[in-house]
Amino acid sequence: MVEWTGEKSAYRQVADGLCARIAAGEFASSGRIPSLAAIRTEYEVTQTVARAAVTHLKEAGLVVSHQGKAAFLAPDAATRAGAMAGDTEALRRELAEVREELRALVARVAELESK
Repeated sequence: MVEWTGEKSAYRQVADGLCARIAAGEFASSGRIPSLAAIRTEYEVTQTVARAAVTHLKEAGLVVSHQGKAAFLAPDAATRAGAMAGDTEALRRELAEVREELRALVARVAELESK
């Protein structure tokens, strides 16, 4: 089950979870990701959210699928997923730093304006 943060859409949280699992090699033996029904059950989301998450993975080049068939890992999915997961974490750290600098700047401006 996903603990919803509210910072990201539900489908992105599910897609990020699947991406991390792809990067970890969890689906390498079967070569396919869970079905939409399995994603719905595991992440406790709607069919629409599960489908959007898989679509996001397709757009990122991590999976390929055909109508009515399972979604299969792209040949270099684990490598791409690992890079995406690393990029996401780096961006989160950088965003936290920028937010902290912005808070400091806002405080400094307030201090200067009060003089």
